Amino acid sequence: MRIPATLVRGGTSKCWLFSQVHVPSLRSELERLLVGVYGAADPVQLDGVGGATPTTSKAAVVGVSSHEGLDIDYLFAQVGIGTETVEWGSNCGNCATGVALYAVAKGLVPITGDLTRVAMRNVNTGAILEAVVDTAGGVVHEFGAQTVPGTRSGGVAVGLTFLEPAGRSTGALLPTGAAAEPMEIAERSGTLCVSMVDAGAPVVLVDAVSAGRTGAEPLERVNADIPWLRGVRRTAASRMGLSKPGQDAGDAVPKAGLVGPPLPYTSTLGEHIAAEDYDISVRMLSMNTPHPAIGLTSAVAVATTNLIDGSVVFAASAAPGRSSLRVGTPAGVVQVTCTDSASNGPRRVTVQRAARLLCDATILVPDPRRAAA
Repeated sequence: MRIPATLVRGGTSKCWLFSQVHVPSLRSELERLLVGVYGAADPVQLDGVGGATPTTSKAAVVGVSSHEGLDIDYLFAQVGIGTETVEWGSNCGNCATGVALYAVAKGLVPITGDLTRVAMRNVNTGAILEAVVDTAGGVVHEFGAQTVPGTRSGGVAVGLTFLEPAGRSTGALLPTGAAAEPMEIAERSGTLCVSMVDAGAPVVLVDAVSAGRTGAEPLERVNADIPWLRGVRRTAASRMGLSKPGQDAGDAVPKAGLVGPPLPYTSTLGEHIAAEDYDISVRMLSMNTPHPAIGLTSAVAVATTNLIDGSVVFAASAAPGRSSLRVGTPAGVVQVTCTDSASNGPRRVTVQRAARLLCDATILVPDPRRAAA
C-alpha cells in the first residue's frame, strides 16, 4: 500500500499526519495499518517510520470537522514500541500544534492575514482546542524563529489554547472528589500524597517530598522510579474510574509524575535554571519512559491543579493560585496561562508553542488486509 503522509514537529514531539481520506475509517483496520507503517512490533521500529521513543512514535488522522464552529477533527494515536498495539485513549497537545500548522498549509483552513485561527476537536477525548498560527504576510511559513524548551531549533509560532479542559475524560475536575489524598502501592513501602485531576488529560501527580524525592531529579533518576510510578498510575486509574478493578490500565492514562518546589538544576540542553526562574518542579512519564520535557496536556493539568487549594501542586508551588505558572521541566521552563477561571477550573489554558512541517511523503507499507488473510 502507498499511503500519503506528512511528518511534522510540534513542540517537542514528532508526528506523522494522515488525511482521513487516505486511511481506513474502521479503528481496527487503522490500527493494523499504523502498526505496519511504524514497524511497531520492532522495539527500534527499524522497518518502519517510527522514531522508537514515545515522543516520536505518534500519529494523527486529520479531517474537516462537521461540527458547527469547528474547523478540524483529529484522531490521535500513540503507536506501540515493540508491541503491535496502538493507544487511543489520550490526546497530545504537541501533535495538535502540528495539526494546526498542517491544516493551514494544506488549505483545510483559509489564511486570514498575519494570524490564522484554527478551531479543532480531539476525537479521542472530545477536547476542544483553539490554535493561532503565525501566517505573517498572509502566507504559510516553512521555517520560523519560535523556540520551545527541549530544542534549540526554531519553528512557526503557534499559540495553543485548551477550551474548558476540565473533566473531559472522567466528567469531573477532581474525579475522586479530593484535592489531595494518601495512596499506598505494592511497589514501594510508605504512604504517598497525590492529587488526581482531569484537565487537559487525566493525571496523577505525586508530592515528591512524600516519595523521598525533590521533583527536580535528572531524567536518569526518574527512569529508576518508573516501576513504582507505574504502580501509582495503575492505582489512580482505578480510583479515577478509568479502569475497572483488575483490568489492565494501559500505559497512557492517567499521566503520572512528580511535583515539588522550585530548586536550581541544569536542563538537558546544559542551561542553568535558578530556583527563582520558575514556580513548580515537574517530572512526568511519557508512556513508560521519563518525558524529556512535558506533554502539553500534562502542563494544562499542572497549571489547573495550581489553582486548587489543598492540592499537591498548590502546596509546593512558589505561585499558588496564580493564573500564570512557570513549570520547570527537564528541558527548561514552560509557561502556562489560565484565564476565565470558574468553580470547575479555567475555561481557557494557553501555551505558546512552535511547529514545523518536515516532509511530505508516500509511505510504502504491507497491506494489513493481506497480512490478516
